[in-house]
Amino acid sequence: MKQLMAAERPSSSYVNKYCENEDERSVEERAIDDWLPITASRTAKWWHSAFHNVTAVVGAGVLGLPYAMSQLGWGPGMAALVLSWIITLYSLWQMVEMHEMRLGLWIVVPQQLIVEVGVDIVYMITGGKSLQKFHNLVCSDCKDIKLTYFIMIFASVHFVLSQLASFNSISGVSLAAAVMSLSYSTIAWGASVDKGRQPDVEYGYKSHTTGGTVFDFFSALGTIVFAYGGHNIVMEIQATMPSTPERPSKGPMLKGVIVAYVIIALCYLPVALVGYYIIWRTTFSSHCKHPPGSLPWLTCLSSFISLGAIRLVSCL
Repeated sequence: MKQLMAAERPSSSYVNKYCENEDERSVEERAIDDWLPITASRTAKWWHSAFHNVTAVVGAGVLGLPYAMSQLGWGPGMAALVLSWIITLYSLWQMVEMHEMRLGLWIVVPQQLIVEVGVDIVYMITGGKSLQKFHNLVCSDCKDIKLTYFIMIFASVHFVLSQLASFNSISGVSLAAAVMSLSYSTIAWGASVDKGRQPDVEYGYKSHTTGGTVFDFFSALGTIVFAYGGHNIVMEIQATMPSTPERPSKGPMLKGVIVAYVIIALCYLPVALVGYYIIWRTTFSSHCKHPPGSLPWLTCLSSFISLGAIRLVSCL
Protein backbone atom coordinates (compact mmCIF):
# COMPACT_ATOMS: atom_id res chain seq x y z
CA MET A 1 0.00 0.00 0.00
CA LYS A 2 2.82 2.40 0.89
CA GLN A 3 4.51 1.65 -2.43
CA LEU A 4 1.26 2.35 -4.29
CA MET A 5 0.76 5.67 -2.47
CA ALA A 6 4.34 6.65 -3.18
CA ALA A 7 3.85 5.85 -6.86
CA GLU A 8 0.69 7.97 -7.04
CA ARG A 9 2.22 10.93 -5.17
CA PRO A 10 3.72 13.43 -7.66
CA SER A 11 7.41 14.07 -7.29
CA SER A 12 8.68 17.42 -6.07
CA SER A 13 10.39 18.07 -9.41
CA TYR A 14 7.10 17.52 -11.23
CA VAL A 15 5.29 19.93 -8.87
CA ASN A 16 7.98 22.58 -9.28
CA LYS A 17 7.87 22.24 -13.05
CA TYR A 18 4.06 22.52 -13.02
CA CYS A 19 4.20 25.67 -10.87
CA GLU A 20 6.81 27.20 -13.17
CA ASN A 21 4.59 26.51 -16.20
CA GLU A 22 1.61 28.02 -14.43
CA ASP A 23 3.62 31.11 -13.51
CA GLU A 24 4.82 31.47 -17.09
CA ARG A 25 1.26 31.09 -18.37
CA SER A 26 0.01 33.71 -15.90
CA VAL A 27 2.74 36.12 -16.93
CA GLU A 28 1.93 35.53 -20.60
CA GLU A 29 -1.80 36.08 -20.01
CA ARG A 30 -1.14 39.28 -18.06
CA ALA A 31 1.09 40.53 -20.86
CA ILE A 32 -1.66 39.89 -23.40
CA ASP A 33 -4.23 41.60 -21.17
CA ASP A 34 -1.97 44.63 -20.80
CA TRP A 35 -1.43 44.77 -24.56
CA LEU A 36 -5.13 44.61 -25.47
CA PRO A 37 -6.80 48.01 -24.93
CA ILE A 38 -10.08 46.47 -23.78
CA THR A 39 -8.43 44.52 -20.92
CA ALA A 40 -5.53 46.85 -20.11
CA SER A 41 -7.48 48.50 -17.30
CA ARG A 42 -9.15 46.00 -14.96
CA THR A 43 -10.43 48.39 -12.31
CA ALA A 44 -14.21 48.23 -12.85
CA LYS A 45 -16.61 47.59 -9.95
CA TRP A 46 -20.02 45.92 -9.83
CA TRP A 47 -21.84 49.23 -10.31
CA HIS A 48 -19.96 49.75 -13.57
CA SER A 49 -21.41 46.44 -14.71
CA ALA A 50 -24.88 47.67 -13.71
CA PHE A 51 -25.02 50.85 -15.78
CA HIS A 52 -23.04 49.34 -18.67
CA ASN A 53 -25.66 46.59 -18.98
CA VAL A 54 -28.56 49.04 -18.67
CA THR A 55 -27.04 51.06 -21.50
CA ALA A 56 -26.50 47.93 -23.59
CA VAL A 57 -30.02 46.52 -23.20
CA VAL A 58 -32.41 49.47 -22.98
CA GLY A 59 -32.72 51.02 -26.43
CA ALA A 60 -35.16 52.07 -29.10
CA GLY A 61 -36.83 48.65 -28.94
CA VAL A 62 -38.69 49.69 -25.79
CA LEU A 63 -41.01 51.90 -27.85
CA GLY A 64 -42.29 48.91 -29.81
CA LEU A 65 -43.45 46.98 -26.74
CA PRO A 66 -47.02 48.39 -26.59
CA TYR A 67 -47.51 47.48 -30.25
CA ALA A 68 -46.26 43.97 -29.49
CA MET A 69 -48.76 43.81 -26.63
CA SER A 70 -51.55 44.71 -29.06
CA GLN A 71 -50.59 41.74 -31.24
CA LEU A 72 -50.50 39.32 -28.30
CA GLY A 73 -53.19 40.53 -25.90
CA TRP A 74 -52.98 41.01 -22.14
CA GLY A 75 -52.31 37.39 -21.10
CA PRO A 76 -49.83 36.22 -23.75
CA GLY A 77 -48.24 39.69 -23.84
CA MET A 78 -47.50 39.74 -20.11
CA ALA A 79 -46.25 36.15 -20.27
CA ALA A 80 -43.91 36.99 -23.17
CA LEU A 81 -42.53 40.06 -21.38
CA VAL A 82 -41.84 38.22 -18.13
CA LEU A 83 -40.46 35.09 -19.81
CA SER A 84 -38.16 37.18 -22.02
CA TRP A 85 -36.88 38.95 -18.92
CA ILE A 86 -36.17 35.64 -17.18
CA ILE A 87 -34.69 33.85 -20.20
CA THR A 88 -32.36 36.69 -21.20
CA LEU A 89 -31.22 37.09 -17.59
CA TYR A 90 -30.48 33.35 -17.47
CA SER A 91 -28.60 33.42 -20.78
CA LEU A 92 -26.60 36.42 -19.58
CA TRP A 93 -25.72 34.50 -16.41
CA GLN A 94 -24.47 31.64 -18.60
CA MET A 95 -22.24 34.02 -20.56
CA VAL A 96 -20.81 35.46 -17.34
CA GLU A 97 -20.03 31.94 -16.09
CA MET A 98 -18.39 30.98 -19.39
CA HIS A 99 -16.23 34.09 -19.48
CA GLU A 100 -13.49 32.38 -17.48
CA MET A 101 -13.36 29.26 -19.69
CA ARG A 102 -11.54 28.90 -23.00
CA LEU A 103 -14.43 26.94 -24.50
CA GLY A 104 -16.69 29.90 -23.80
CA LEU A 105 -14.64 31.99 -26.24
CA TRP A 106 -15.44 29.69 -29.15
CA ILE A 107 -19.10 29.27 -28.22
CA VAL A 108 -19.97 32.89 -27.47
CA VAL A 109 -17.86 35.04 -29.81
CA PRO A 110 -19.31 33.84 -33.18
CA GLN A 111 -22.86 34.47 -31.97
CA GLN A 112 -21.73 37.73 -30.44
CA LEU A 113 -20.39 38.97 -33.78
CA ILE A 114 -23.62 38.07 -35.60
CA VAL A 115 -25.69 40.03 -33.07
CA GLU A 116 -23.23 42.93 -33.23
CA VAL A 117 -23.70 43.38 -36.98
CA GLY A 118 -27.49 43.44 -36.68
CA VAL A 119 -27.49 45.83 -33.74
CA ASP A 120 -25.09 48.22 -35.47
CA ILE A 121 -27.35 48.43 -38.53
CA VAL A 122 -30.46 49.02 -36.42
CA TYR A 123 -28.86 51.75 -34.31
CA MET A 124 -27.39 53.51 -37.33
CA ILE A 125 -30.85 53.83 -38.88
CA THR A 126 -32.66 54.61 -35.62
CA GLY A 127 -30.05 57.18 -34.62
CA GLY A 128 -30.35 58.89 -37.99
CA LYS A 129 -34.15 58.98 -37.70
CA SER A 130 -33.98 60.46 -34.19
CA LEU A 131 -31.51 63.10 -35.38
CA GLN A 132 -33.76 63.93 -38.33
CA LYS A 133 -36.79 64.22 -36.05
CA PHE A 134 -34.94 66.53 -33.69
CA HIS A 135 -33.87 68.69 -36.64
CA ASN A 136 -37.43 68.93 -37.95
CA LEU A 137 -38.76 69.90 -34.52
CA VAL A 138 -36.14 72.57 -33.86
CA CYS A 139 -36.12 74.01 -37.39
CA SER A 140 -39.50 73.32 -38.97
CA ASP A 141 -38.95 75.99 -41.67
CA CYS A 142 -35.58 74.63 -42.78
CA LYS A 143 -35.04 72.73 -46.00
CA ASP A 144 -35.74 69.01 -45.80
CA ILE A 145 -32.63 66.84 -45.52
CA LYS A 146 -32.49 63.21 -46.58
CA LEU A 147 -32.37 60.55 -43.90
CA THR A 148 -29.17 59.23 -45.50
CA TYR A 149 -27.28 62.37 -44.51
CA PHE A 150 -28.47 62.18 -40.91
CA ILE A 151 -27.30 58.57 -40.73
CA MET A 152 -23.89 59.66 -42.04
CA ILE A 153 -23.71 62.45 -39.43
CA PHE A 154 -24.65 60.01 -36.69
CA ALA A 155 -22.11 57.45 -37.91
CA SER A 156 -19.32 60.05 -38.06
CA VAL A 157 -19.82 61.09 -34.44
CA HIS A 158 -19.99 57.66 -32.90
CA PHE A 159 -17.10 56.45 -35.08
CA VAL A 160 -14.94 58.94 -33.18
CA LEU A 161 -16.35 57.81 -29.82
CA SER A 162 -15.74 54.16 -30.70
CA GLN A 163 -11.98 54.81 -30.78
CA LEU A 164 -11.89 55.09 -26.99
CA ALA A 165 -9.73 52.33 -25.56
CA SER A 166 -12.05 50.39 -23.25
CA PHE A 167 -15.22 50.50 -21.20
CA ASN A 168 -13.33 52.01 -18.29
CA SER A 169 -12.47 55.01 -20.46
CA ILE A 170 -16.15 55.61 -21.26
CA SER A 171 -17.69 54.96 -17.84
CA GLY A 172 -19.06 58.50 -17.68
CA VAL A 173 -20.48 58.19 -21.19
CA SER A 174 -22.14 54.89 -20.34
CA LEU A 175 -23.63 56.26 -17.12
CA ALA A 176 -25.09 59.21 -19.03
CA ALA A 177 -26.61 56.81 -21.56
CA ALA A 178 -28.18 54.72 -18.78
CA VAL A 179 -29.77 57.85 -17.29
CA MET A 180 -31.03 58.87 -20.74
CA SER A 181 -32.53 55.42 -21.32
CA LEU A 182 -34.45 55.64 -18.06
CA SER A 183 -35.45 59.23 -18.87
CA TYR A 184 -36.99 58.68 -22.29
CA SER A 185 -38.79 55.56 -21.07
CA THR A 186 -40.29 57.63 -18.26
CA ILE A 187 -41.24 60.43 -20.66
CA ALA A 188 -42.91 57.88 -22.94
CA TRP A 189 -45.28 56.39 -20.37
CA GLY A 190 -45.56 59.56 -18.27
CA ALA A 191 -46.88 61.63 -21.18
CA SER A 192 -49.43 58.92 -21.93
CA VAL A 193 -50.62 58.81 -18.32
CA ASP A 194 -51.01 62.58 -18.39
CA LYS A 195 -53.10 62.37 -21.56
CA GLY A 196 -55.27 59.56 -20.25
CA ARG A 197 -56.97 56.60 -21.87
CA GLN A 198 -58.23 57.28 -25.38
CA PRO A 199 -62.00 56.88 -25.90
CA ASP A 200 -61.74 54.53 -28.91
CA VAL A 201 -59.30 52.03 -27.41
CA GLU A 202 -59.98 48.37 -28.20
CA TYR A 203 -58.04 45.40 -26.93
CA GLY A 204 -58.83 42.75 -29.52
CA TYR A 205 -56.33 41.32 -31.99
CA LYS A 206 -55.40 43.60 -34.88
CA SER A 207 -55.81 40.95 -37.56
CA HIS A 208 -59.18 39.36 -38.33
CA THR A 209 -57.77 36.22 -40.00
CA THR A 210 -56.09 33.19 -38.48
CA GLY A 211 -53.01 33.55 -40.68
CA GLY A 212 -52.65 37.23 -39.89
CA THR A 213 -52.98 36.57 -36.16
CA VAL A 214 -50.27 33.90 -36.29
CA PHE A 215 -47.88 36.17 -38.18
CA ASP A 216 -48.61 39.03 -35.76
CA PHE A 217 -47.90 36.70 -32.86
CA PHE A 218 -44.43 35.79 -34.10
CA SER A 219 -43.73 39.39 -35.10
CA ALA A 220 -44.58 40.50 -31.57
CA LEU A 221 -42.26 37.89 -30.09
CA GLY A 222 -39.46 39.21 -32.31
CA THR A 223 -40.15 42.77 -31.16
CA ILE A 224 -39.98 41.77 -27.49
CA VAL A 225 -36.82 39.70 -27.92
CA PHE A 226 -35.15 42.57 -29.81
CA ALA A 227 -35.93 44.90 -26.90
CA TYR A 228 -33.96 42.62 -24.59
CA GLY A 229 -30.88 42.61 -26.82
CA GLY A 230 -27.53 43.75 -25.48
CA HIS A 231 -25.69 40.52 -24.76
CA ASN A 232 -23.24 41.32 -27.54
CA ILE A 233 -20.97 43.34 -25.24
CA VAL A 234 -21.30 41.36 -22.01
CA MET A 235 -17.86 39.77 -22.42
CA GLU A 236 -16.22 43.15 -22.96
CA ILE A 237 -17.88 44.55 -19.84
CA GLN A 238 -16.65 41.64 -17.74
CA ALA A 239 -13.16 41.96 -19.22
CA THR A 240 -12.71 45.29 -17.40
CA MET A 241 -13.09 43.67 -13.96
CA PRO A 242 -10.21 42.27 -11.92
CA SER A 243 -10.21 38.48 -11.89
CA THR A 244 -8.14 35.89 -10.03
CA PRO A 245 -8.68 32.16 -9.42
CA GLU A 246 -9.59 32.98 -5.82
CA ARG A 247 -11.89 35.90 -6.70
CA PRO A 248 -13.17 35.52 -10.27
CA SER A 249 -14.83 38.42 -12.03
CA LYS A 250 -18.18 36.65 -12.28
CA GLY A 251 -19.09 37.63 -8.69
CA PRO A 252 -19.27 41.43 -9.08
CA MET A 253 -20.40 41.05 -12.69
CA LEU A 254 -23.49 39.06 -11.68
CA LYS A 255 -24.29 41.53 -8.92
CA GLY A 256 -24.27 44.36 -11.44
CA VAL A 257 -26.35 42.32 -13.90
CA ILE A 258 -29.09 41.73 -11.32
CA VAL A 259 -29.27 45.44 -10.47
CA ALA A 260 -29.33 46.26 -14.18
CA TYR A 261 -32.21 43.89 -14.85
CA VAL A 262 -34.27 45.43 -12.05
CA ILE A 263 -33.80 48.83 -13.73
CA ILE A 264 -34.64 47.30 -17.12
CA ALA A 265 -37.92 45.98 -15.71
CA LEU A 266 -38.72 49.49 -14.42
CA CYS A 267 -38.12 50.84 -17.92
CA TYR A 268 -39.96 48.18 -19.92
CA LEU A 269 -43.04 47.13 -17.97
CA PRO A 270 -44.58 50.63 -17.50
CA VAL A 271 -44.02 51.50 -21.17
CA ALA A 272 -45.52 48.22 -22.40
CA LEU A 273 -48.53 48.14 -20.08
CA VAL A 274 -49.39 51.85 -19.96
CA GLY A 275 -48.82 52.25 -23.70
CA TYR A 276 -51.07 49.31 -24.54
CA TYR A 277 -53.76 50.40 -22.09
CA ILE A 278 -53.92 53.95 -23.46
CA ILE A 279 -53.12 53.76 -27.18
CA TRP A 280 -53.03 50.32 -28.76
CA ARG A 281 -53.94 51.36 -32.32
CA THR A 282 -50.54 52.78 -33.32
CA THR A 283 -46.96 51.99 -32.49
CA PHE A 284 -45.76 53.69 -29.36
CA SER A 285 -42.84 55.26 -31.22
CA SER A 286 -45.30 57.06 -33.50
CA HIS A 287 -47.29 58.14 -30.47
CA CYS A 288 -44.15 59.56 -28.88
CA LYS A 289 -43.29 61.47 -32.04
CA HIS A 290 -46.79 62.93 -32.34
CA PRO A 291 -48.46 62.51 -28.94
CA PRO A 292 -51.95 64.00 -28.93
CA GLY A 293 -52.15 67.25 -27.04
CA SER A 294 -48.47 67.23 -26.03
CA LEU A 295 -46.17 70.22 -25.92
CA PRO A 296 -43.61 70.52 -28.74
CA TRP A 297 -40.77 70.95 -26.25
CA LEU A 298 -41.64 67.63 -24.60
CA THR A 299 -41.59 65.82 -27.93
CA CYS A 300 -38.30 67.53 -28.78
CA LEU A 301 -36.82 66.59 -25.40
CA SER A 302 -37.88 62.98 -25.82
CA SER A 303 -36.32 62.77 -29.29
CA PHE A 304 -33.12 64.42 -28.08
CA ILE A 305 -32.72 62.12 -25.08
CA SER A 306 -33.51 59.09 -27.24
CA LEU A 307 -30.90 60.24 -29.76
CA GLY A 308 -28.34 60.76 -27.02
CA ALA A 309 -28.90 57.32 -25.55
CA ILE A 310 -28.72 55.65 -28.97
CA ARG A 311 -25.54 57.52 -29.84
CA LEU A 312 -23.87 56.59 -26.57
CA VAL A 313 -24.93 52.95 -26.87
CA SER A 314 -23.52 52.83 -30.41
CA CYS A 315 -20.10 53.98 -29.28
CA LEU A 316 -19.96 50.97 -26.96
